[in-house]
Amino acid sequence: MRRFYLILLIALLGVLWVVKPVRAQQQPVQVFKYDLPREHEDEFQFLAFFLNQGVVSNFHPNNTLLKGQVIGRMFGQNSTNTSDSLTSAYFEQRILPFFIYKPKLFNGKAILRASFEIDWTWGDVAYGTGGNFGSAPAGDQVNLQTQNVELEFIPAKGWFINLGLQRMYDSPYNPYRTTVDKMLATGYRLGYWGTEGVGLTVRHDADYYRFKAGFYKLYESLIQENDDVTMGELFFEKTLTKQWRWGGSVNYVRDRANGKGGVSILGQGLNATQLNAYNGTFKFNFGDNPYRADILWFGTFFSRNPDYMMDRVYLNGFFNYNYGLAEVDNDGNWEKGADIAGFGANLSAGYRYGQTKNDMISVDVIYASGDDDALNDKTYNGVLTGNMWASPGNVFIGSGAHLLFPHGNVVNRFTPVVADFSNMGYGLFGGTFNASRDLIPHKLNVKVGAAYAMSVAEPIGGGTNLGTEVNGVVAYNFGPFMSLELHGAYMSLGDFFDSNDIRYGADVNSTFNEERPVDPWTAFIVFKWLMF
Repeated sequence: MRRFYLILLIALLGVLWVVKPVRAQQQPVQVFKYDLPREHEDEFQFLAFFLNQGVVSNFHPNNTLLKGQVIGRMFGQNSTNTSDSLTSAYFEQRILPFFIYKPKLFNGKAILRASFEIDWTWGDVAYGTGGNFGSAPAGDQVNLQTQNVELEFIPAKGWFINLGLQRMYDSPYNPYRTTVDKMLATGYRLGYWGTEGVGLTVRHDADYYRFKAGFYKLYESLIQENDDVTMGELFFEKTLTKQWRWGGSVNYVRDRANGKGGVSILGQGLNATQLNAYNGTFKFNFGDNPYRADILWFGTFFSRNPDYMMDRVYLNGFFNYNYGLAEVDNDGNWEKGADIAGFGANLSAGYRYGQTKNDMISVDVIYASGDDDALNDKTYNGVLTGNMWASPGNVFIGSGAHLLFPHGNVVNRFTPVVADFSNMGYGLFGGTFNASRDLIPHKLNVKVGAAYAMSVAEPIGGGTNLGTEVNGVVAYNFGPFMSLELHGAYMSLGDFFDSNDIRYGADVNSTFNEERPVDPWTAFIVFKWLMF
C-alpha cells in the first residue's frame, strides 16, 4: 500500500509538472511584465555630462557685471561686442548631473528625476553665492542651479505622465527617452521651445504613432489676480512607412503679465523691460500701458529616416504659423495693439556616404518671415518663439554653425549673431552646409562647414546681408561618449550691421558701434564626457 501511494504521488507530481507550463501559457499577459526594469537593476541611478574647454575669441561683454553668464544676441543689449585689439582667453567648466530614483515598491511605474547645472570660469570668484561662479582658490561657492525636478508615472504600457519642472521641448518625443541628436533633427528642432518649464504633460507612445498634451505655467504673479502667463500644447506624429513620419502641433500662450516676471530684472513677454533686446526678439513697444495677448502656433513637420538606420538619406522639415492678437489698455479702454501673423519654415537633408554616421554631407535651410514697418500698421508679420519668455527659450543648436547660429559647446557665454531666428523681427533666410568624415571609424573625425544668412526686411541705414561663416572641427573619441575636440570659426559680417536702426527694440549693431563691427572669430579646444 505504501508503494502504491508513493507511485501515485510521483505520478501526480509528474502531471503537475507537465500541466503547469500549459496553464502559464493560458494566463493573460501582464502589462509591464517584460517592459520594466528587472529586480537586479538599482533603484538609484546617476549620470552626468561633463565639459571643459579653453577658448580664445575676439568678442566679450563690455559690461563688467556680465562676466558670469552672458546669453543672447551678439551686439545686443547684453553688451557683447567684437574687438580688433582685444582677445578673450579663458577656460570654463560645466557639469550637468542627473539623479534618477526608481523605487522597487512601485515596480518601475513611478520615477523621480532631478538634474542640476554647475558652471564656472576658471579662477573667477570664491566664498560667495551665485550661479556660474566658484573656481577661484578655495572655491566654496554656492552655485547649484536646478534644471529639472519631475516625476514620471507610467499608468499603462506606452503612457507617460510627467509632473513638475521638466523639459519643455517642441517635439513629440519624450526628452527623457530620446537622444539629443534625434531631438535636434526632428519636430521643430528646439527652434521654438527648447528650455525647462513647470507643468504637466501626458504622452502616449504607440507602435505607429505618438502624441503629447501639455500645460505649463510660464509665470505666476499674484495668485488672486488674472495676471499670469500660461501655455498649452498638443503634438501628434504618425509613422507612415519605415522611413517616413509626419506630425502636427498646436501651441497657445495666454499672456496677462504685462512684461513682468521672467528672467530677473529683464522681464518677459511682448513688451519686456530688456529681455527682447538681450535675446534678439522683436519688442512690441506698448510703453507703460498694460497689455493682454493671446497667441497660437499651428505647425506641421515631417522626417525621413530620422535615426539614419534605414538607408543613407535623411530628410526633415517643418512649417509653423503664429497667429494672435495683443490688446493695450488705453485709459480703461482695450484697443488693438497689434495683430500677429508670421511663419517659420525649415528643410534639412543629409546623405551618409561612408561607413559611419559621421561620414556625412548635409544642407540646412531656414526661413522666418519679417516685418517691414515695426508695427506702424499695427501688425507684426514676424516669428515669435520661446525667447520672448525665457533666456534662452529655445536652442537651435543643430545647424552646425558656430557664430552665425547657436552652437551647443557653451558654458557661460551663449552669444551667436542670430540668437533667435526671428532675427529681431527683421526675418531671416539662410542656411548651413556641413561635410564630415571619420578618418578612423568611430575614433578620429574631421568636419568643415559654412553658413550664410540675410534678413527679409531691410533696416534703416543698412542692407539685408547678415554675413557668411566658415568653420572646422577635428574630434578624437577616447571611448563611448568621451571626446577631445578642436573647433574654429570665422564670420564675415554683412551690410545689415551698417545700421543703427532701433525701431525693433534694440540697436542693430549695438550702442557701442557707430559703424559696422569687427568680424567675429573663435577657436576652442573642448573635452566632453557623457558618463553613465
